[in-house]
This record gives sequence, C-alpha cells and structure tokens, in this order.
Amino acid sequence: MIKIAERFQVSHFLVFYLIHSLQFGVGVLGFQRIVSEKVGRDAWISVIIAGIMVHISLWMIYKILKNSGGNVTTVHRQILGKWIGGGLSACLALYFCLLAITVLRTYIEIVQVWMFPDLDVWVFTSVFLFLVFYIISGGFRVVTGITFFGVILPIYVLFTFLFPLEFSELNNLAPPLNHSLKEMAQSTKSMSLTIIGFEGLLVFYPFIKNPDKSKKWAHLGVAFSTVIYTLIMMVSLAYFSEEQLQKNVWATLTIWKIVEMPFVERFEYIGIANWCLIILPNVCLSFWCATRCLKDTFKVNQKIILVIILLGSFMVISLTQTREHINMLNDLVGQTGFYIMFGYIPCLFIINSIFRKVKGRKR
Repeated sequence: MIKIAERFQVSHFLVFYLIHSLQFGVGVLGFQRIVSEKVGRDAWISVIIAGIMVHISLWMIYKILKNSGGNVTTVHRQILGKWIGGGLSACLALYFCLLAITVLRTYIEIVQVWMFPDLDVWVFTSVFLFLVFYIISGGFRVVTGITFFGVILPIYVLFTFLFPLEFSELNNLAPPLNHSLKEMAQSTKSMSLTIIGFEGLLVFYPFIKNPDKSKKWAHLGVAFSTVIYTLIMMVSLAYFSEEQLQKNVWATLTIWKIVEMPFVERFEYIGIANWCLIILPNVCLSFWCATRCLKDTFKVNQKIILVIILLGSFMVISLTQTREHINMLNDLVGQTGFYIMFGYIPCLFIINSIFRKVKGRKR
C-alpha cells in the first residue's frame, strides 16, 4: 500500500491539466501527414475514434486503481507477485523514459531544421535536462504547477489556426466515410504516438486528492485534447490538398508561415519557441512517472534514480543524430504506446477484475 501525505497531493481538478499536458506535445506539429496517409480526407474521423478509445482506456485505468491501495506498481505486485510484477513495472518505467526522450529529441530536430541548423544537440539537451531535474526535485506539486502554466500560457497559439480558414476549401472534407474499415483502423493506429501519455495516471493516481472526483476532469482533459486535434486536422485538410499534405512533414509549422501580424513577420519562430513551454511539463511528467515507478518497485531514492535516468537520456539523445534514428525512436514509442493502450491496459483490467472477485469470495 502506498500512502501519500495530503501536503504532497494535488487537487482533483488539476488532473485536467496533467492528462492534457501528457497528450498534447510535439506530435501536434506534424501528425496530419501520418494520420491522413491511408484515409486522406477522412483523417479527422480517425482522430475522433482514437479519442474515444482513450476515453475507454481511461475508464479502465480508474477501475484498475480503485481500491488498489496505491498505483500500478501495487497492482502488479498484488496480481503477479514481487518479481514478475516488479519486472513489468520496470518495463513501464522504461516506456516513460523513451516517451520523454522521443518528445525532447523530436523538438530539438524541429529547432534545428526551422531555426538553428548549427545548434549543438548536447548543449540544448544538457540545459533542458538540468531544468527538468530542478523541477522534478521539487516534488509532484511543483511538476503539476509547471503543467498548469504549460497549458495556460501558450493557449493563445490555438487562435492562429483561424488564419488558414480564409484560404481553405471546406468542400475538401466531403464526402466522409469514403474508406474501408481496415484503412480507418490503420489511420487510427497512426494516432498512437500523438495521443499517448495519459497512462501516467497509472503512476500519479495516489497523489490526487479525492481521486473519484477527478474522473470527470480526466475525461475532460482527453476530450479537450481530442477536440483540438480534430479541429487542427480539419483545418489542415481544408487548407492543403492531399498531395501537399503528404509532402509536409510538419504541416502545423507550414500553416503558421501564413500568419501575418503587425508586430511579427515569421510567426512559426514564435510558435516553436512557445512550444518549449508545452513540451517541458510533458517531459517532466514522463520522467517523474519513470522514477516514481522505480522508487515504488525497488524502494530506492527517487533523486538518485532521476540523476541516472537523465544521464542515460542525455547519452541516447546525443547519439541520435540522423532522421532515420529519430524516425526509429518515434516508431518504437508509437508502437509501444499502441500495445499499451489496446493490449496491456485491457488485459490488466480483466486480470485485476478476476483477482478482485476471487479475493472477495475468499473473504
């Protein structure tokens, strides 16, 4: 059982920001090309389907953790035992590490391509990871505070997606449902890397005051992310032709190039700089979840584990130099996130339900 003192917990409504921040990261800058590759103009439907699947997974997570006495590491130990459960918790920690590494390395690549081609990866990474260490060392409440500001401060960027409407053709969105179920399923799978992250609830659940009251806020966070992704996808489909969209690796940044304001000429530079505020809480939360998993599993000091993980992440990011390496990292994390959402969470839900029923009968 994991008991967290109330002074270390956060209010239940802040789960909205925690879930949304984990889902809304660097993927929004270029998810359109990947998702629309198989289904073209029906890509916005795939985004909605992916959002619905996340809601179902979120419902399962709350059912798994209810009356567990802790987080997912407790559930693993209760169901699978000390060694198998501990190994599974360690694998989950590795997944969160890879998720943070992927987000940070992809963002650095965008900065290199669009702003500073000669940027040294190791310099940016070392400064960023030092900031991550400083934030996580302050505890979960500090991480949550950064998450809150990471959602609120850059919110104005969403209004920039109104600019392309002047040059868009809404007829491009018709006719809907013009592709097979197999193609829609493949497109929905392509959304995996973009929408994953909500699994962090499995780890920080004990840090929520009144977790039962946080359910609606968690679902609102997922709904907010889904609505934003859907609107961005629809704007992109209306603005680009299908051929143009497949040639734009970062369609969102291309859209920002048409934004004209009296006080700024190249808004994509401002957008990329502001996106650092969005990925910072994303990376912090992912690393915090990884270290907390290992702390609860192996009973070690979280700061020591954090230092080791950040040093290892620094080496991995510094060695990931080419576009092929970054694509490989993105594909690995996307595939893993897909299997966690459609395999691991449902299986854990079923096994945990059976375990609870058998335990209840014995009592």
